[in-house]
Amino acid sequence: QVQLVESGGGLVQTGGSLRLSCAASGRTFNQYAMGWFRQAPGKEREFVTGISWTGSSTYYADSVKGRFTISRDNAKNTVYLQMNSVKPEDTAIYYCATAKAPYVVVVGNPGSYDQDHWGLGTQVTVSS
Repeated sequence: QVQLVESGGGLVQTGGSLRLSCAASGRTFNQYAMGWFRQAPGKEREFVTGISWTGSSTYYADSVKGRFTISRDNAKNTVYLQMNSVKPEDTAIYYCATAKAPYVVVVGNPGSYDQDHWGLGTQVTVSS
């Protein structure tokens, strides 16, 4: 059973930075692509970014491209999301997800991720 624990959220001013972390267990971490999703109040959960199992391939939604950076440390079974130049529209609960299967190549397809298992998420609030 996969377990995901997100952390690092908080209140930040527009233009500021945050670094989110997600510790994963229950799967062989270094075989699985990882992704970050977010859900703003009253909106559906949206896919933000993904990274391949080696970390060599990444994908970013247009809304965060150039501002957010996804990375991973396979030795720590952890994926990170560095958020820079944040905007009020980045306010949301952020969730990480593992790929449905090992060695997924297409990291930019939200359907590649296991959306049946979520952690509690971490709240990010950007003040204007």
